[in-house]
Amino acid sequence: MEVKGIDEDVFKLMVHAKAVREVVAVRTEADRGKWTVAVRIGAGDSPLVPLRSRREPVRTWTSLTAVERFAERMGLEQFAVELHARSSTPRTEAQPIL
Repeated sequence: MEVKGIDEDVFKLMVHAKAVREVVAVRTEADRGKWTVAVRIGAGDSPLVPLRSRREPVRTWTSLTAVERFAERMGLEQFAVELHARSSTPRTEAQPIL
């Protein structure tokens, strides 16, 4: 089953349950430098799944500072940052950070 995106409310519950393995903020050139956030849940070989908004399939932020405020509100202790995405999806190697 392919997961198309994770809702913010579900993401917050998973963070508090310690079910999130990795969180990556990625700046994309396709969206004129906007930031996206992708998460890995479960095993190290599981794919990174983007956070989605209520209206769009992928939620975006205009600055890394805005991503930081979101992460703090969600209860994250840390996240990785990729300044330049090589493709439309972030890297896939596992790096547990929570």
